[in-house]
Parts: sequence; structure tokens; C-alpha cells
Amino acid sequence: MMYNLKSIMYHTGRFFLEKRNRRFLYLLAISVIALLEFSRMPTERKTFVYFSTLEGNLVVEERMLYKAPDEETGIQRYLEEVLLGPVSPGLDPLFPRETRLSSFMFRDGVVYANLTEAAALPPPGYNNVFRGLFVLNEGIRRNFPQVKDVKLFIGGNEVFFREFQWLFGNSADNIKTSL
Repeated sequence: MMYNLKSIMYHTGRFFLEKRNRRFLYLLAISVIALLEFSRMPTERKTFVYFSTLEGNLVVEERMLYKAPDEETGIQRYLEEVLLGPVSPGLDPLFPRETRLSSFMFRDGVVYANLTEAAALPPPGYNNVFRGLFVLNEGIRRNFPQVKDVKLFIGGNEVFFREFQWLFGNSADNIKTSL
């Protein structure tokens, strides 16, 4: 037993004599610490897409949201953040500031989100409610890959019917189509 311990100590000492081995071990320790720290972070990165005020181009904002205990709460938090509007100056919100999420449910991979009636009215200087709903739909699909379908409602009435199903066939395509 004592011989094994001496042998281990001898080989460990020889290992640390080389500068390259010591640096590799330091790098490995720092990597493990960083990975543990990253896995314990209370936030996660989500992307939000808004329109620029001047040109009308799509602009992506990244925000750190607190991790939710379950998928449903995470999607609901995301929707509430989208409805708050952009943080960056020079960006238009997708919906009027009065728009709220009146009810929400996530079941079997399908998101059911009911927005207040204010969502049906375009924001000032912005005349296409359809674009805002499309961007919201794609944002949910892009940030939450477990979502299979999104059903949006305004005041209890479904916004997209079967006629628009072809539009949402490709999930998370980063909104390459122009409306």
C-alpha cells in the first residue's frame, strides 16, 4: 500500500515538473469552473424582433430573462416581454402599448395566447397588424423549439385560420419573407 502511494506521488510530481502539463491542468480547472458557473446562471438569452422606426427594417434585440421553472411559464414571460416593447430607442413596438396578454396556455406543444383587443389596432405610424402577429409567432417558434404550433387570439377570436397555415410551415426561419 505504501509503495503504491509513493509511486502515485512520484508520477504526480514528475507530471507537474513540466510547464505544459501545469498549464493544461490550470486551463482544465478554469474550464470546469466556467461550465459549472454557466449551468447555474439564473438567466437565459432570448431574442426579440422589432421594426426600426425610420426604415422599417427588422432589428433583433437580445435580452436575458430569468429561467422559468417550466416551459409554460418561460413562454408566458417571453410573450409579456414582447408586449412591453423594445428597449432600444428608434424601434417600434409590435403592438400598441395598451396590449396585454389576457390568457395563455401551453399544452401538447401548442401555444394558445389571447391578446387584448388593443392588439387589433396598429400602433401609430405602423399600418400592418399582420406583420406584428407574424413576427410574434416566429419569435415564439425561434426561442422555444419545443413549440409545434402557435394559436394567437385577439379578444377571444382566433387570428390565423387554416388559410394561413402554409405561412408558418417553416419554424424559426428568421423571418426571411417580406410582408
